[in-house]
Amino acid sequence: MALKRFPIGVQDFAQICENSYFYVDKTDLVYKLTHTSQYYFLSRPRRFGKSLLISTLQCYFEGRKELFAGLAMERLETEWKKHPVFKLSFAGNKFTSLKALQFTLNSMLAEFERTYGVQNRNEFEWGPRLGEILKAAYESTGMQPVVLVDEYDAPLLDSMENPELQLTLKNEMRKLFSPLKDLGGILRFVFLTGISKFSQLSIFSELNNLNVITMDDEFAAICGITKEEVFSQMQPEIRALADKNGMTHGEACEALKRKYDGYHFSKNSPDVFNPFSLINALSKQELANYWFATGTPTILTKLMSRYRVDPQPFDDGFDATLDMFDAPTETATNPIPMLYQSGYLTIKTFKRGERYVLGFPNDEVRLGFLKALMPYYAKDDVVQNDTFLMKLADTLEEGKIDDAMGQIKAFISSIPYNTTKQNENYYRALFFLIFKLCTPFVTKAEECSAAGRADAVVETDDSVYVFEFKLDGNGTAEDALAQIDSKGYLIPYTATLATDGNPKKLYKIGASFDAEKRTVGQWIIREEQ
Repeated sequence: MALKRFPIGVQDFAQICENSYFYVDKTDLVYKLTHTSQYYFLSRPRRFGKSLLISTLQCYFEGRKELFAGLAMERLETEWKKHPVFKLSFAGNKFTSLKALQFTLNSMLAEFERTYGVQNRNEFEWGPRLGEILKAAYESTGMQPVVLVDEYDAPLLDSMENPELQLTLKNEMRKLFSPLKDLGGILRFVFLTGISKFSQLSIFSELNNLNVITMDDEFAAICGITKEEVFSQMQPEIRALADKNGMTHGEACEALKRKYDGYHFSKNSPDVFNPFSLINALSKQELANYWFATGTPTILTKLMSRYRVDPQPFDDGFDATLDMFDAPTETATNPIPMLYQSGYLTIKTFKRGERYVLGFPNDEVRLGFLKALMPYYAKDDVVQNDTFLMKLADTLEEGKIDDAMGQIKAFISSIPYNTTKQNENYYRALFFLIFKLCTPFVTKAEECSAAGRADAVVETDDSVYVFEFKLDGNGTAEDALAQIDSKGYLIPYTATLATDGNPKKLYKIGASFDAEKRTVGQWIIREEQ
């Protein structure tokens, strides 16, 4: 059986259909969307299919019936009216100045003005220009116009580190959107997408009738690919991935889930895979960090460092109210809203009392984001950090724990001293990152047991090593060993078997921290008898 042709890098619905690329049919949701309300806003992370959704809406409202052959829309739609569609896309541009935004706005509106014979009398008055264009389109075609806005917030995200510029760009964008509510009588449909949640007052002050569907159960799967869609429609590609990588079919399914699944966008959301990473992995038959490799915004890791956010809860999952993450990014006092809306955190579960649990969605995001944090906790030189982590991983897997502790001591000693960050919380976060990143397949940092948490657990083919660090003069290496015993950190591993069928050897490592030298002090390694 021939494998599917996935539309990698293709976000144009017509091109996908005309070139027989594989398309996960979302047109039943598109039909429901277009026949339920008139004004919408949807937020989703980057590369999650927002632009493809906009393109699908464009083709539908342009009445291009032939493109929907074989899709749900073909049986749902019977009229196929052709509307004038105005697509305003801010995707793919960089807005680092007012002139950059003005150039983009002028280019888009000028093209529409030429199409409908509108004379431009107010060059920088975006709202009046757009209003005249929409009225002209309605009068000349007799059909209600449709307005589709892709990545509305790109100018705001590009200027986040320059509040003065961001305010200026907000004012320009506010001018653009100002006529949309007043023209509601002639508009058929208005749909805006972006990454971040908007602030009603900052950019859509007049457009206060938007139906925000970002966290609606019924539209949770409108972008992305659900677990059901993956395992019902992509079996040949999964088998090919398994064959190439020496895995069973079941192992390949589990690997895909761990790597790319785990997104939830509402209380009762289905499991949603990252579509960009999934189709790349199945097309290239390689499990790699495709989405994360396309670029983590520097502002996110800077926010983590600026607010001194402990990365460990993101790994475990932490309780949050809706106001803590579904909030305007420009008024946030911590990075949680931006991290959630950008796709680095997601809803893990919904609890009673309007409480949610947020956390990393999958291994691609978990390991990629933690690695991106390392320069803020260790060295600016990524190569030095990675070299240390690789050497440490080799040493741990060889069971040379004394050498591993020496490597950790030398590495921490070489980190330039910064009095504003090097306190107990800083070192605890650094140890967490080191152990989480050095051997992702065998290391468990801050591993839970019934009585508490060990700082790190390293499990190799024949041994288990439990580490406990006493930081900031809070105890000796012997105290750390005593805590491993009293809390029973090794108990969960007493029945763990090595590859030869015998019980694994169990080791406990207690270490103290030398506050004066700002690194690991003494350590003791003992085998459990």
